[in-house]
Amino acid sequence: MRQKLFALPLSLRLTIWLIVGFWLIIAIFPLLWLVVMSFKLPIDAFDANPFKVILGPITSQTVGGFSLITLVLVLMTLYGLLQLFARREFYFARFQVGLGLQIIFYLGLLALAMLSFPLANFISQSLSNLLGDNNFLTKPIFGLTGQHYHAVWFENGFYKQFLNTMMVTLGVVSISLTIGTLAAYALARSNSSWAFWILLVALVFRAMPHSTLVTGYLPPFIEWGLYGKRIAVIIVLVAINQPFTIWMLRSFFMNIPASLDEAALVDGCNRLQAFRQVIMPIMWPGVITTGLFSFMLAYNDYLVSALLLDGESRTMVPAIMSYFNRETTLTDQLEAIAAAASITFPIFLLVLFFQKQIVSGLTQGAVKG
Repeated sequence: MRQKLFALPLSLRLTIWLIVGFWLIIAIFPLLWLVVMSFKLPIDAFDANPFKVILGPITSQTVGGFSLITLVLVLMTLYGLLQLFARREFYFARFQVGLGLQIIFYLGLLALAMLSFPLANFISQSLSNLLGDNNFLTKPIFGLTGQHYHAVWFENGFYKQFLNTMMVTLGVVSISLTIGTLAAYALARSNSSWAFWILLVALVFRAMPHSTLVTGYLPPFIEWGLYGKRIAVIIVLVAINQPFTIWMLRSFFMNIPASLDEAALVDGCNRLQAFRQVIMPIMWPGVITTGLFSFMLAYNDYLVSALLLDGESRTMVPAIMSYFNRETTLTDQLEAIAAAASITFPIFLLVLFFQKQIVSGLTQGAVKG
């Protein structure tokens, strides 16, 4: 019966795959195209012929690139690392790996993935000396250069904006989750009519335009000397994010039976001990899911950071936009593209490492019929 229920006609399956494929092209293609352009010289990156943008013939002749053997070695290494990552839960359970070793495992995979490119290129160059420069295995077929990334991160000091972003983001996530978990737990367990009105006010506050909130905070920030400092952005983003955090965490707490609290209270725990020792271990998937959304809000923020920060305290997104808001050369535009492509990497890693907790958290917070 189950097989008949999910046995879709061929025409419907083809339609679904076409729609999904079309959506993937629209969603992923712009980012992939930016990444490809960021590794090319301007003459290749802005060429009207898309094949020249991909292959980068001028870049290959000028600075070199990936040969066939380099590409094969990199793909084999990344495939092996992905297989190891996919089986990580099996190895963690078999060898009883703790949290500290798990973090070392993840960092080791990341280091190997980053080292696979220079190591494969070194092997290709070594073989080129033995086989000759014109051998099809070692001759560059994809022109690649990392000079734009080097210029952005080191010559232009983009690492300072990255550190500022990390400070703001971690501050927003830690404060939002600390207040949000306590508030959401209290509202989920409360039978008072005030809980409904508090949630309603939080929802209205969340719907307000961000520019309105920033304008309201400006006078005290200027008076207290907080304008232009990272703490000002953290305060405003926490205020913006807190209603969403409370609503989302409350939905998770509502799905946890209140009988667990009562059992902990009967065993001698007070309310705070029951929350910390009984409820929170069950809530971790929901907390991680909510924390990731809070991270993305602060990490991708432009308006609040652009209005409140400048100079040395600026975060990454406003810094990238400053590249496009001035008269620039093609090289400057490629540096901006390289910066924009590189800031997506931390988000990709977070989703990759916490995918299991995110799926579990979203399922746990689903509304049950």
